[in-house]
Amino acid sequence: MGDLELDRSRPIWKQISEDLARRIDAGEWAGERLPGLVELSSRYGVAVSTIQKAITHLKTTGHVRVELGLGTWPVPPAERQQG
Repeated sequence: MGDLELDRSRPIWKQISEDLARRIDAGEWAGERLPGLVELSSRYGVAVSTIQKAITHLKTTGHVRVELGLGTWPVPPAERQQG
């Protein structure tokens, strides 16, 4: 994950959200939960609040589902298309 070059002229949370969406669509974390906010924050080198905003965006686009106390889980593309 540390290979993402962040473009400071665009919102960082949006770039991270796009990167995570690409990874989810490629099947990364299939059947597994995503790393936690602190771990993602460390991997991307950004604040936890930035990761939280990216995850919130992914939730609104249907890429992830958040289960309180259990973590954030990827939603496969086929399931998103079904609604």
